[in-house]
Amino acid sequence: MSGVPSAIVETVSFLTTAQIVEVISAFHDALEAHKESINRLNVYPVPDGDTGTNMFLTVASVLEEMQPADPNDLEAVCEAMSHGSLMGARGNSGVILSQVLRGMSSGFAKANVIDAQVLASALTEASVAADGAVMKPVEGTILTVVREVARAARGAAETDALVQTIETALREGEAALERTPEQLNVLKEAGVVDAGGAGFLLLLHAILRVLDGRELPEPENPQGVSVIAADLSREVGVSELRYEVMYLLNAPDEEIDGFKNVWSRLGDSIVVVGGDGLWNCHIHTDAIGEAIEAGIDIGRPEKIRVTDLAEEVMEERWVREAAESARAEPSEEAKAVSCAVVAVSPASGIGRMFHSLGVQELVLGGQSMNPSTSELLDAVERAPSEQILILPNNSNIIAVARAVDEQTPKSVVVVPTTSVPEGFASLLGYDPEATAVENGATMSEIAAGVVVGEVTQAVRSTRTSVGDVAEGDWIGLDRNGVCAIGDTLVGAATNLLDEIIGDQSEILSIIVGEGATTADTEAITEWLTHNKATVEIEIHDGGQSHYPFFFGVE
Repeated sequence: MSGVPSAIVETVSFLTTAQIVEVISAFHDALEAHKESINRLNVYPVPDGDTGTNMFLTVASVLEEMQPADPNDLEAVCEAMSHGSLMGARGNSGVILSQVLRGMSSGFAKANVIDAQVLASALTEASVAADGAVMKPVEGTILTVVREVARAARGAAETDALVQTIETALREGEAALERTPEQLNVLKEAGVVDAGGAGFLLLLHAILRVLDGRELPEPENPQGVSVIAADLSREVGVSELRYEVMYLLNAPDEEIDGFKNVWSRLGDSIVVVGGDGLWNCHIHTDAIGEAIEAGIDIGRPEKIRVTDLAEEVMEERWVREAAESARAEPSEEAKAVSCAVVAVSPASGIGRMFHSLGVQELVLGGQSMNPSTSELLDAVERAPSEQILILPNNSNIIAVARAVDEQTPKSVVVVPTTSVPEGFASLLGYDPEATAVENGATMSEIAAGVVVGEVTQAVRSTRTSVGDVAEGDWIGLDRNGVCAIGDTLVGAATNLLDEIIGDQSEILSIIVGEGATTADTEAITEWLTHNKATVEIEIHDGGQSHYPFFFGVE
């Protein structure tokens, strides 16, 4: 990012309502200019990284919602800013940015004049809202950058005018961004800074652009620089148990002591807080189903969240579907059921398989084309039931999917599937006549037991933990990144399968995408026959772009 000029003649003391709209427009332009460079600034050698795109699309939704609003009506502009960001949020970075914008709009809406002190207060509300959106905030992420910007703005606003306050906040924000690798080991090991924080700082540049006309920063050359978005809620080493289960529980107060006793036998890091019939419940456990069923036994769990603590889940995963991925076919009118399923699908072949497994509604989406809250909400409203399950099938879509429940009178449960194979496997536990909560518990446990792998081609040379990768090499990826390399597609695929198929593995699902020939698939099945003879093989035509093979091992 370009630095802040050291000396600016201060002539502006407040931000007008119309200028708020101009700021969002300038922020939109800045993200549009920077999104591809941020997307390409990635430590993994695959076409990946959607932080810039997701932030851009989120702000585009805000700008679209602002267009019909009276630019001099502060209440209308702030409402458009809040609602547009919520409905347009895409990916984890978009969800966090939406909370930042909603917090700022709340701060603006309370003021008659937006001066330095009001802006500092709005940034503080933005930081609180962003932190509140994350279950277990950690340092070294966009949350840290927003917090440091707010702190600096509060200090500067005590004596400085508006432009000077923003300059101080921006300087401190850039310094905080540079410190993120020292705060989060995964960033330090990769030699990177947080991408979400870098995108957020463009908002401050946009404010300065509107106030005094200075130029927006030019995108940096990605060569030699790496930016990734860190997992916002990862606490490494807190528990040896693998899964974090959280939900709101509607239950009588007198049942809670017994509930806690049941949970004490299932895991650790147990937190049950609340009262008057509503409880917020948290546990680390290896027994997902039992932890959720304990709540069902005494009441009604809502907003169930299951997180795999063993994964280093980055905002950017390691393989990226292109926007031109095949369109999911529209669903036929579905028969009413007690509980319906909405699934995100990156390709028509995969969509057909989801339909055959009982899914009622499909939403087109994948790594670089994350659906918005609004798109998922439309599918939920179309689904023929008042109880809905959502299968995101991508780690970057889970947060957006969870936001849907607040936007509809229907009861929505998200099964946190991070891949297509997990989505397929989870549907083996789907009962259309059971409740969404019951289905969610069963399907989450099934999905958590799937080992996934993907094969793609490296777009640049790099070093990995399993060896050097040259541009054009074929690479296999599991949840932890590159774990196999090959000169050929088949070579990389079999090396990957050797890593992810264990002695207890029973079923291997192969989802064939574009770029894989019949000969490639036959060569892989022949290798499996000789080397993994006890594993049952299922082959499906998915049609996904850029990934000749998806693998799911159960």
